[in-house]
Amino acid sequence: MEYNDVVKHLAPCGLDCMRCADYEHGEIKQLSSRLIQLLGNFRPVAKMKTEKQPIFNGYSQFEAILTSFSNGSCSGCRGENVQCPITTCSAKTCHKEKNVDFCFQCNEYPCEKQFTGRLRDRWRYINDRMKEIGVIEYYYEQVKLPRY
Repeated sequence: MEYNDVVKHLAPCGLDCMRCADYEHGEIKQLSSRLIQLLGNFRPVAKMKTEKQPIFNGYSQFEAILTSFSNGSCSGCRGENVQCPITTCSAKTCHKEKNVDFCFQCNEYPCEKQFTGRLRDRWRYINDRMKEIGVIEYYYEQVKLPRY
């Protein structure tokens, strides 16, 4: 994968938009849509299964969550329709002002305006790691791990 392709996958803060549950072109959206298609009209079957497997009483909730995943519409932080639940992120706009792709590339990294607490620790780890091994290598390393 080329650097420019990785930039399309990773947000300026370093999180992987492609594997986010809200991303409009993400794998979670694609897989959720496919599962909805495969299940078709499973609701009557779920109702029959409840006697032996009471967990199926919650099928309608599962279906609602799956539908929500399949409706992901976030463009990612580099796009115009940002739906990221992390509202305290300065990198969404700051990277444009500083003309960098990722926070670690900025002369002011690590700045004080980006995150606090555990989220800041994660942000620092991600950016320090990209700086250490390179953006492409970091992408391949993190893509093997769970997103959440």
